[in-house]
Amino acid sequence: MTLEEFEEQGMERMSDAEIEGFLSSQSTGVLGLPTDGPPSMRPLSFWFDGESSLYFLYILGSSSRKDALSIQADIARFLVYRAETMFNWRSVLLAGSINEVPEVDREAVKDKMEFGRRPEVFERASKSANTELYRFQIQEQTGIKHTGLPPGFEE
Repeated sequence: MTLEEFEEQGMERMSDAEIEGFLSSQSTGVLGLPTDGPPSMRPLSFWFDGESSLYFLYILGSSSRKDALSIQADIARFLVYRAETMFNWRSVLLAGSINEVPEVDREAVKDKMEFGRRPEVFERASKSANTELYRFQIQEQTGIKHTGLPPGFEE
């Protein structure tokens, strides 16, 4: 279906201000990284800087595929969504570049970062040497929402 066909069913495009507000109020999403086959999808906690970047804290294992794919990626996707009911939901799809935050900038970014519902393991890991901080620079954004009953279901 095209976005126009979705709009006929009661869905609406989100404005840039609505997208910014939505990203500011959320803390988890799904990162899509390119591979030779199907994309690698990873649920992640994130922090939105209120402007044009998301930040991710990677916990690194002995060989982190997420880290390796992020380094190789020219472009990545990130999906943030929230569904209260089947007729009340929001979805924002982002495309952009993803890069490791340089060591010189890490502390300044970490001082500003706020992760909402972040498990305690991430708190402990963020203080560990086995983490990397990544920046997702938003280049494209699309948001859609549905906040009421579709046509024909209303009283």
